Amino acid sequence: MKIEVLSERRNWLFIILAGLFITNAVTAELMSNKLIQVPIEFNLFGNHFGPFATIIGILPWPIVFLLTDLMNEFYGQKAVRRLSWITAGLIAYCFIIVGISLAIPAYEIPGSDLADNASYLKVFGQSQMIIVGSICAFLVSQLLDAFLFDKIKHRTGNRFIWLRSTGSTVISQLFDSYIVLYVGFVLPGKMSFGTYMSVAPTNYILKLIIAVGLTPLIYLGHFLMRRYLNRHEESALSHQE
Repeated sequence: MKIEVLSERRNWLFIILAGLFITNAVTAELMSNKLIQVPIEFNLFGNHFGPFATIIGILPWPIVFLLTDLMNEFYGQKAVRRLSWITAGLIAYCFIIVGISLAIPAYEIPGSDLADNASYLKVFGQSQMIIVGSICAFLVSQLLDAFLFDKIKHRTGNRFIWLRSTGSTVISQLFDSYIVLYVGFVLPGKMSFGTYMSVAPTNYILKLIIAVGLTPLIYLGHFLMRRYLNRHEESALSHQE
């Protein structure tokens, strides 16, 4: 009875976390066609950084970072690795459906606020190489994050949550920042290599700031999940008695 109740609780919790993970990842990809300016400026080693220009898709990504670490902690590298492959496939599927919708002419009603062909294409008509770059960057960064998190945890045990969470994210997002810009913009000739070498580090520094800023939320997430699972473990024991 105890094992069955705990297993069901853990499974439902994983389904909820996986749903949030997939939703935020797909949403981030769909939103990535808009640039925003982040009003953060600072000096480091004599160099001035900021304000930062980045894609609006950066808004859901911190949630993806957080969920990756929580699922790594409670469900292991194998579960995160499988979920990452599934999510990459769903992102590709989403872009296929969007691509089909782009090929269907809009029915334009005079005076209507509905999107016409030009507006719809401007919002959703991302180039194929940007899509390929996004999927490649997502897969590499997620699989690397899961691998590094697992290796650090094996060496530190249950200590230093901040080290395995922030450390794995900092390294994995380094690859993400460079891959997505290189595949999506440099290879198709939309960005020079010189510009790439100046933009990629800026985007990475922004992600680094976010990763460090998420540390308190990672500890809060650990606390809430442990409390939830322990509470139901106690409940399962009382029912068993």
